[in-house]
Formats: sequence, C-alpha cells, structure tokens
Amino acid sequence: MEPSQDFATPVTPSSDYGFTPVSPAPTAPAPEPAYSPGPVSHDGLPPDDVAAIDELGKTYQAFCAELGKTIIGQQQVIEDLAICLFARGHALLMGVPGLAKTLLVSSVAQTFDLSFNRIQFTPDLMPADITGTDIIQETGIGGKRQFEFIKGPLFANIVLADEINRAPAKTQSAMLEAMQEQKVTVLGNTYTLTPPFFVLATQNPIEQEGTYPLPEAQLDRFMFLIEVGYPTAEEEKRIARETTGAAKGRLNQLLSGEKIIAFQQLVRRVPVPEHIYDYAVNIVRKTRPNEADAPAWLKDFVGWGAGPRAVQYLILGAKARAALKGSYMVRLEDIEAVASPVLAHRVITNFAAESQGMTSKKVVERLVAEMREQ
Repeated sequence: MEPSQDFATPVTPSSDYGFTPVSPAPTAPAPEPAYSPGPVSHDGLPPDDVAAIDELGKTYQAFCAELGKTIIGQQQVIEDLAICLFARGHALLMGVPGLAKTLLVSSVAQTFDLSFNRIQFTPDLMPADITGTDIIQETGIGGKRQFEFIKGPLFANIVLADEINRAPAKTQSAMLEAMQEQKVTVLGNTYTLTPPFFVLATQNPIEQEGTYPLPEAQLDRFMFLIEVGYPTAEEEKRIARETTGAAKGRLNQLLSGEKIIAFQQLVRRVPVPEHIYDYAVNIVRKTRPNEADAPAWLKDFVGWGAGPRAVQYLILGAKARAALKGSYMVRLEDIEAVASPVLAHRVITNFAAESQGMTSKKVVERLVAEMREQ
C-alpha cells in the first residue's frame, strides 16, 4: 500500500469529528469539565464526546464488516486489534503459520487509510535495515557530496514485525525504541515517527530453534498478547471455498490518520468508576507471588507477576472497549475482557506450572473467576 501522507510532515491531531452535536434537553446547570466548554451529560461526558462515542461505535461495526470480506472468523482477534489501535498500544500476535495474521494486519491498514510496511525478521537483520541509514548523495553543485537520510520500513503508520523473535538483540532494541518513544536514532540523529504509529509483531509458538526470545522488558511494551487460534470446521470450509475463487477487490477506507488520533484522544476521556481502578490494582497485585494478598495456589505456579504498566493497560484497554461498544463509562465486563490479553505475557510461570500444564493464561483466567465470585 502506498503511503497516504508525507512522513516528513507531522500529523496535527484534530478534534473535529465531522458531525453536528445535538443540543441536550434543558437541565439544571452542572459543573463543566476543564476540557470542554459545553454542558455535561451521560456520566460526565460533554455532548461532543457522547456523539463521538456513538460515531466510534458505528465505525467499529463498519470496520468489522469490512474486515469480514477478507478475514473469516477471528472475531475476538479483530476486537482486540481494534482496542489496541484506539488505545494507542502495540500488539503481539501468537499463532501457528497459515492463520492469516499478515493478511489481517494488511487489511486493517487498508480499512483505515494508513500506510503499511511489513518487515520479515531474520537472524542477519541489522538495526539500519529497519530504521534507515545515511547514504552519500551528490548535491549537483560542483560535484559535492553530502549525507542524506533514507528512511527504513519503520516509517509507516502500521508496521508488521513478522517473527520478531528471529531478530538479534540489537535489532529488537531498535524496534523497542520505536515502540516506546515513537522515534528512531541513527548515527546520533533522532527522527520522529508520524502518528498514528502501531506495531503488530508475530511469533511462531512452535519453532523456537535459532530464535532470540523477547526479554520480559520488551514483552512488557506490548499492550496485548493476542492468541490467534485455529478456525472452526465451518469457517475452514468457507476459507477453502472463498480463497480459491476469484480475487476480491480492495477494502473501503473508513478513517484517516487524523480521525484515528482524534478517537484515541476520545478514548482517554471515557470515565472510569473508582471500583474499576480498585479492581485493576487488585488483580495485578494478586499476580505477584510475594504479595500478601496473592492466592496460595498462585505462589506455587508463578515466579514473577505483572508490573504497574499492566494496570495502565488494563484501564486503557477497558476504556477503548467501552467506547467501541458504545458505552459512555467503563464497566466491569470491559476490564474482565481485556485482563487475559494484558496480563498473560506479564505473568511468568515456573517449572512447577509447566509440569502441570498451568499456563499464564490459565492463571489469569482463574484469578478473574475468583474475583468475580467475591
């Protein structure tokens, strides 16, 4: 896909959602939030944000319908990807080959009118191969030469890091800087990546020989670990029928980069009740075996628990899911839905867990079930 904008020119976030706010019915005066001059409604949200959430919900439905033209099944994966995108996070997709992970990411880029680059990670891939490098160019004036920076594939809105665990540590660290700081450093010069910037990395859970497993510090930078599973029998039959026929056309573009940034800002303004903050803190602290309130069974299976970044991503993920579902406030079901993709790769199990088949995902699911019963 060709870039839709010049990456040398920063995108200016826009607050114009492209609709006319509906005036609320006359009510008693209410305090106004600092970020909005208008009256407050719908759980503390101003009318502009209420209308924007309604629009985001409709856009999400159109997004799912558009992806359904090329992706069969995988509804939960699509929802998790959308949550990451609008929460301004990155995702790590885990699945065996042939499950349309690359097709899914490129389809998302088409649907959102975003530039897309795919990087196939290999053991000989160097940082300059993904960030870009300076090369000598003739200026045309007296035969003089000067260095000119040539941008690498990281300069895109959506970057697919295919089999990221096959790259050596230096290349992984260059990717880490881009994910965390949204910039790259080449020969002492820093270049800013144009938002929205979204990294989707994939890992093959089967073949681990000759790979460089991601360290926990880098895994922690991924908002979600999304497991891509096998399709159902009926879905697999549809895949066989629809992918072996005539080629399909390109997907319709639903959102521009500026609109996505505006929706990302909207997500951060979704109200969160106090008990939701308490839930996020409690469940993260329960994953730490050295904490007094950690369950006794967990201490036998977990070596290290999740850090504070998990609390942040739980809240952001719940905010994004609530907005996508058309809710004006985060609910308990929102945070329960994002608990597994946020915590599964942050809970480090020990040998006892491995010997008994207790995975990090099962640990998180058991914690959620126990807290629901309390």
